Amino acid sequence: MSQFYNDAIFWIEVDKIKPNPYQPRRDFDEVQLKSLADSIRQYGVLQALVVTRKEVEKPEGGLATEYELVAGERRLRASKLAGLQQVPALIRTSEDTDLMKLELAIIENIQREDLSPVDRARAFERLVKEFNLTHAEVGKKVGKSREYVSNTLRILMLPEYILAALSEGKITEGHTRPLMMLTERPQEMETLFKEIVYKKLNVREAEGIARSIAVERARKQVDEELLEIETQLKERLGTRVRVITGESGGRVTIDFFDKDDLRALLEKIDHEMRPTVSSDPSTPPTETALSNQAEEIGAEVVAEAARPLTDEEKILAEDKPREEDDQDLYSISHFSI
Repeated sequence: MSQFYNDAIFWIEVDKIKPNPYQPRRDFDEVQLKSLADSIRQYGVLQALVVTRKEVEKPEGGLATEYELVAGERRLRASKLAGLQQVPALIRTSEDTDLMKLELAIIENIQREDLSPVDRARAFERLVKEFNLTHAEVGKKVGKSREYVSNTLRILMLPEYILAALSEGKITEGHTRPLMMLTERPQEMETLFKEIVYKKLNVREAEGIARSIAVERARKQVDEELLEIETQLKERLGTRVRVITGESGGRVTIDFFDKDDLRALLEKIDHEMRPTVSSDPSTPPTETALSNQAEEIGAEVVAEAARPLTDEEKILAEDKPREEDDQDLYSISHFSI
């Protein structure tokens, strides 16, 4: 028995067709839709849509026929843009379950390579969570391996700003692998993401950076103090800083995006390293610094002079010979010839 009603194509009014609630695609490229609409105006809809039909009761009484889209949402949207009143459609005769509608929508998009990596991952996630399918079962339904499904789902571990960039084509699906290596280091992940976007890093370059970060992380686990210093440098400079140690000494590398970023880093470093008063004896203090020091010394002298003497200090003061008495002791008037 055929799955389509009378094995025939019907012309259905576009306003009577409701979108598929299980459509996995969220983003539709407007430029591509307009291009498809232009083609439809010239040649018509060359591939029929697939819909289901059901009778619903109208509020004022009686029955109305409604259609729900199973496959062909791009064609339906482009047909509306082209101004078509009716579109060709095949009507499925079986009562499709929600799972069947989702499966058909996913399979159609995957076969046409229409789904973005993010939309594909979210569609697989719905099959797993809402319909309790295993990764292997999802793979069988879409003609992919279990590993392919598992790796696709891992993309959803990334932050939303990275997923948005992936959907918009700013980064590729291959770039997600090195980024996922840094899921436990969100600051490093964000910095690498910016480098991929602004420096136009390819996948191999991004993977090299991610591996070097992972290796340095493992090496520094035995030296918490070094790791803390590196973290403080990152926070103060606002960029990736790597402290690389060797058998004797090491080096510090600081990443930047462009000349403006480099100048900003230089200003931050200059601000951090500029002392309020120079501690180098060879560096002459400024006039302001000398004035401040003089005021501090003068205040200390005044405070000391105003302090009342203790009893012990009074006794010492009385016993201490005055300078003029010492001079009289050795005066020539005390000697005779």
